[in-house]
Amino acid sequence: MTVEDLPSPATEPGGSAVVRVLSYNIRSMRDDTAALARVIRACAPDLVLIQEAPRFFRWRKAAARLAQESGLVYVTGGATCAGPMILSSLRAHVERTEDLLMPHHPGLHQRGFATAVLRYGGARLAAVSTHLSLSPGERRQQAGLTLDRVAAMGEPYAVLGGDFNEPPERPGFSRIAAVLQDGFATKPWGGEVTNQRPPYQRIDAVFATPGIEVLGCGVPLGLPGISEADLHTATDHMPVLAALRVPAAAPAAEDA
Repeated sequence: MTVEDLPSPATEPGGSAVVRVLSYNIRSMRDDTAALARVIRACAPDLVLIQEAPRFFRWRKAAARLAQESGLVYVTGGATCAGPMILSSLRAHVERTEDLLMPHHPGLHQRGFATAVLRYGGARLAAVSTHLSLSPGERRQQAGLTLDRVAAMGEPYAVLGGDFNEPPERPGFSRIAAVLQDGFATKPWGGEVTNQRPPYQRIDAVFATPGIEVLGCGVPLGLPGISEADLHTATDHMPVLAALRVPAAAPAAEDA
């Protein structure tokens, strides 16, 4: 399959919207940043949920450069939440953002959430980007915190993108998948394996709340305008691209 097989962004009659969501661990932009920007551009995303964004010296400048070179705008996240970040196309109206940190266990990396609520035509979508721990015990706990964070967004329709550091059969990933739709398992498209290092597994994913229609989700292969080498030199993870149909938001209740 190629990227052309995935539905393009659209606003539909009745107010629903087809939204392309990309989840991508960019390894702090330590690899081929030109290839990284080409991959993101080729995916034509409305929304990019990033993990391992730059976090240290002049990180805001690096985030702004990636957004500009990818044809997107910075929304929220980065060092403020220990790595997760959100970028968006100009199609979205950003209603609110919030960066949060998870409880920190000494000796382990700080983890967090980049969150936003965006509007696409008549559809409103909450977005959460996160990156779970390398420690199995902490990961299980963080899976629960992640579900709590999605629920706390207070929106009927939400998307979660992340590097979950374990495959679908493991406890943390499966705990999330028991509540949210695992995009690839729901409507597989493209490739499956996301980790470019042994063991080669699917550890990155896009999840959606019930009520969102998953139109396709997976690693985008055969992208026009980029080479296979770009996917391997941009970072040590493969991107996960999903097309989601988000229903129109319910009209606000009028004051009595």
